Amino acid sequence: MNGFLRRLGAIIVKEAVQLRRDKLTFAMRFGMPIMQLLLFGYAIDNDPRHLPTAVLAADQSSITRTILSSIQNTTYMNFTERPSTEEEADHLLRSGQVQFIISIPSDFTRRLVRGEKAQILIDADATDPAAMAGPLAAMGPAIDQALQRELVGPLANLKGKPSGVELVLQRRYNPEGLTRLNIVPGLLAVILTMTMVMMTALAVTRERERGTMENLLAMPVKPLEVMIGKILPYVLIGSVQMVVILLVSWLLFDVAIQGSIALLCAGTVLFIAVNLAVGFTISTLTQNQLQAMQASFFIMLPSILLSGFMFPFAGMPVWAQVIGEALPATHFMRVVRGVMLKGTGISDVWVAMTAMAVILIVVSTVSVSRYKVTLD
Repeated sequence: MNGFLRRLGAIIVKEAVQLRRDKLTFAMRFGMPIMQLLLFGYAIDNDPRHLPTAVLAADQSSITRTILSSIQNTTYMNFTERPSTEEEADHLLRSGQVQFIISIPSDFTRRLVRGEKAQILIDADATDPAAMAGPLAAMGPAIDQALQRELVGPLANLKGKPSGVELVLQRRYNPEGLTRLNIVPGLLAVILTMTMVMMTALAVTRERERGTMENLLAMPVKPLEVMIGKILPYVLIGSVQMVVILLVSWLLFDVAIQGSIALLCAGTVLFIAVNLAVGFTISTLTQNQLQAMQASFFIMLPSILLSGFMFPFAGMPVWAQVIGEALPATHFMRVVRGVMLKGTGISDVWVAMTAMAVILIVVSTVSVSRYKVTLD
């Protein structure tokens, strides 16, 4: 019995020493659950609020202002834009800068005072059906509450009548409210992130574990050339994945490409390059393939949860949006959904494309500098 306990204790001490030496793996085992708790506890909300909304009000009466104030007080909508024309408002919705457009006609107050049906027009970006339910459900009671305060004096006789305000909803880009139209294009970003980052993250660590790193060190090549040489084959793999995903989306889910295929391909190739650069950077920071895979999850999990794939991006806390803006998946999500569902052009997605290009330059610079350290 003593011999058993002595041998068991020796094994436990050995494992404890190994864990202490592998500080990166040890930190990840505690870091991953903490990150999951923070993301799911604070950043994820199935009832998103403060969604950006544009207001196009041709009627500027006190009743109109009270109704708009009451709608904003529900905290579901945040009036971030005041476009002057329908074309400007349409561009804001198509480019994803706002989730809703509230349009109030010039005869709104006059029709309301006469006891006629006064309409409020709502254009909603229905590419994400989950973001629409709460705001639309809260608008009716908010308008009724505003009218109770405004219908006084000569207008008090209108209080006992049914609400004279009719909400006219137009679901843009997804009239039937199909969830798959939002999920399927987003899967292109998620799948490419998972495969590209992980495959490239194993690149240098595999060389190190197999003992072939010395061959790379002996070759008369520069760090940038090694990086490009390792990344290019995976660009081809990612391109094939893109074609397969788009074909399956069209054949099985009837999700067609409404915009430019060339623009979608350009955005996808740029996104693939960014993910490969991120994976290559991870490979230079880790010592073995296990560490590389664990580190990859620190990129993949936020990319799934904070990019707008599962939950509306605009409904997340500000700190979560700041992190999300640093993720290439967030910007590619805007490109792929915009091109596939809205038919957006380069004028609508150039900001997202530029952001991915900037991230590519920054990550590539870090990756090359880290690889130089690895060579030393």
